[in-house]
Amino acid sequence: MLNQQNAVIWDVDGTMVDTAELHYQAWCVLAREIGRPFTRADFTATFGWRNPEIIPKLWGIHDESEVAALGDRKELYYRAEAKKGVALLPGVQQLMEALGAAGFRQAVGSSAPRHNIDLILDITKVGQHAQAIVSMEDTRRGKPDPEVFLLAAQRLGVEPGRCLVIEDAPVGVMAAKAGGMRCVAVTCVGHHPVEKLHAAGADLVAPTLEQVAVEQIRELLGS
Repeated sequence: MLNQQNAVIWDVDGTMVDTAELHYQAWCVLAREIGRPFTRADFTATFGWRNPEIIPKLWGIHDESEVAALGDRKELYYRAEAKKGVALLPGVQQLMEALGAAGFRQAVGSSAPRHNIDLILDITKVGQHAQAIVSMEDTRRGKPDPEVFLLAAQRLGVEPGRCLVIEDAPVGVMAAKAGGMRCVAVTCVGHHPVEKLHAAGADLVAPTLEQVAVEQIRELLGS
């Protein structure tokens, strides 16, 4: 039986925390080690994708075991830097706490590996607010496919139409909308312009989550 509560599904990178530069530097280290090109444009074009899609796209490597090994190396470099300290973006903790107090269920839906998500939730001390986590390992298709968010809704026991996704990237917004969900997009990390987020279908675009209240989310969900 589906839960009658509303739910919010959180993206992580660029939404809860700004770890883009750590990811970029980790990719650069890996690229140098294996003698492959990697530019800022490559990073921008693929940020938010899953590693099994990034590596074949950029480097033409299709052997699954090699792709997995390279992805694991890159994530080890990323986590080594992330362990030195990562802070929540403005408004994240307050909104998560307010949503919990208001009876919302919450989940994390990310293209990142599970180890990365667990590390971020541990460092930022907000893991207790998430009743479900969906990571790269749980999905076969990356955003803009809605699989990650639909699986999060399923694990929460909440129908997609009662879910709102918080994102920072057009592909994430598109995934939310393809799954029949509402979407709030934030621009504080500056990776994507407001116009592109609106064009992708965002129901609300805000500079930071400090400008987003529980009541606005209720209204977007029509309750």
